[in-house]
Amino acid sequence: MAPKDETGLDYFATRLLEQTHLSSPTSLPVLTPDQVKQLSPAALAYIGDAVYELHVRLSYLMPPKRLQTYHSQVVAQVRAESQANHLRSLEPYLTTAELEISKRGRNAASNRPRRVALEVYQSATSLETLMGYLYLTDPQRLAQLFAKLDLEKLSE
Repeated sequence: MAPKDETGLDYFATRLLEQTHLSSPTSLPVLTPDQVKQLSPAALAYIGDAVYELHVRLSYLMPPKRLQTYHSQVVAQVRAESQANHLRSLEPYLTTAELEISKRGRNAASNRPRRVALEVYQSATSLETLMGYLYLTDPQRLAQLFAKLDLEKLSE
């Protein structure tokens, strides 16, 4: 796991905010509220899946290890069961609006993989929807929520 700084953000989340469009107030938000309202929960989850996996990959990047080790650690975190646990751990910190976005994602999730229970899949999709929404509307808030996740503890 990447070490956290005094603000609670891990090193890579901090660097991501410093070195990308996420840190530039002139480029925030990525989309306007009206544009985001036009997106389906599935579209938000599609973006959120990529954003979430990138965060997990960056979190496990240091210290250097074999590629198979990286892969195993990341797969353990991005599977539906872990994402459902991550959503549960974040719920106390979510605003009413964030809970509503999460609920929209849950209600839109219907075609689940066979190996996953519907409730677990819905929770995972809720998390991905929220991550996509925040990436597009409030990257600073997204970084705050990422900082709340203890990936090692939550995957157990």
